[in-house]
Amino acid sequence: MSASAQQTNTGPPRLRMDGVRKSFGATRALDGVDFAVRAGEVHALIGENGAGKSTLMKVLSGVHGADGGTMQIDGRGYEPANPLDARQQGVAMIYQELAIAPHLSVAANVLLGIEPSRQGRLDHAEALQRTRQALEDLGQSDIDPADPAGSLSVGAQQLVEVARALVTDARIIVFDEPTSSLTRPNVERLFQVIRRLSERGVAVVYISHFLEEVAEVADAFTVLRDGKTVGSGTVGQVSNARIIHWMIGRKLNDMFPRVPHEIGEPVLELTGLEAPGVTSASLRLRRGEVCGIAGLIGAGRTELLRSVFGLAPVRGGEVRVASYRGPASPSERLSNGVGLLSEDRKDEGLAPYLAVEDNIVLSDLGAYSRRGWLDRGALRRSAGAWIDRLRVKTSSSAAPVHSLSGGNQQKVQLARLLHHDCDVLLLDEPTRGIDVASKVQIYEWIGRLASEGKAVLFVSSYIPELLGVCDSLAVMHRGRLSSARPVEQWTEHAIMMTATGTSI
Repeated sequence: MSASAQQTNTGPPRLRMDGVRKSFGATRALDGVDFAVRAGEVHALIGENGAGKSTLMKVLSGVHGADGGTMQIDGRGYEPANPLDARQQGVAMIYQELAIAPHLSVAANVLLGIEPSRQGRLDHAEALQRTRQALEDLGQSDIDPADPAGSLSVGAQQLVEVARALVTDARIIVFDEPTSSLTRPNVERLFQVIRRLSERGVAVVYISHFLEEVAEVADAFTVLRDGKTVGSGTVGQVSNARIIHWMIGRKLNDMFPRVPHEIGEPVLELTGLEAPGVTSASLRLRRGEVCGIAGLIGAGRTELLRSVFGLAPVRGGEVRVASYRGPASPSERLSNGVGLLSEDRKDEGLAPYLAVEDNIVLSDLGAYSRRGWLDRGALRRSAGAWIDRLRVKTSSSAAPVHSLSGGNQQKVQLARLLHHDCDVLLLDEPTRGIDVASKVQIYEWIGRLASEGKAVLFVSSYIPELLGVCDSLAVMHRGRLSSARPVEQWTEHAIMMTATGTSI
């Protein structure tokens, strides 16, 4: 536990929530949650998608009113009327989807709504000075308050939001899945900022699916499941196995289930492929094979998949799918039996405001057209079968896909590829931002697909899952793809050495 958290350990918690309840119609999202965070403490809030974490924080931040229970800040009753009221009482949220006005300056973003003025006019000098001070307090003096916020990296934009919380004297700051889109250097930079906030006595709530991150940055943790508090403790004193058991309600004997499968003839071949972000890539992928692609962010892994699928031009070399040679458009690739699961499910992988059933059949709507009319009944039955097979949790197949948790949205992406009966599946970070139980289900499905003779190219930044799920593995470094070798011939150390271009 941080020094500031230990110093305040004898006093009342900075934040205390007792028996908090919240329902949406017949759905009980929170069922008597207890949660407490001390000043200067970094407290991780852990749980599967749909466990109630986001709802609890929306109650805390004034988005939703609680149906029951009590909240206190520094021993005083707390019941925010709306998000502005919550912020004025010292509660700030840093959402996974950043709330930045990219065309405005950093200073304008930091002071939005509380701009300093003099004689009715905006005091630019004061705005720059207050923003500069907040950034310096965070150890981020390299960020220029006058720069457009949109010109900054995602990690720097996130720190702008933290600076906004500081200038409003936030006593409690909630980080909701803050590292899902960050490179490792930016993750480390964020962790340094969180430690500075802790040293200043700020209570930090850290929501994450990554237990290794929790171990690195948090002092304590609380686990939610089905809207209830099911476990809590001090980080480092409770095993990951125990935490996962609390999260999913059962023992997780095998994190990476293996489904027996046989490897057959080649179905995808890359020879000296050159494309934007890809200098040279040669690979042979066979039926029934799961081939992993490791590498650092920016190494060209995503660009490789996009060029194979036809979303980026092939500048040199050759792509061969079964008997078809040469470049192709995405629609042609789909007709060749190649499907892509995008890492960016929000902007590329899904149509968020369409129904779950429509997203599942979107690439093959013509199969449900009858004389120019859409056979909605047949469409719904087909989509419903995939919803059942992949155990997608949704109130209805007609519900908009954005209403689903991240893990269930990812299953909808996968269902669309399976519905299209793709023979080659290009999976780009398929488990990013989803909970442990959903990850295990996706691993199991990858194994099932291989057992059915499907070929899978699996890009991931999480080395343990590549070693646990794949048959073979190749590593990208600055646009160049190494030779693929059986996964048994790789270690995490060897992968990182290759990814960083270091001689083994």
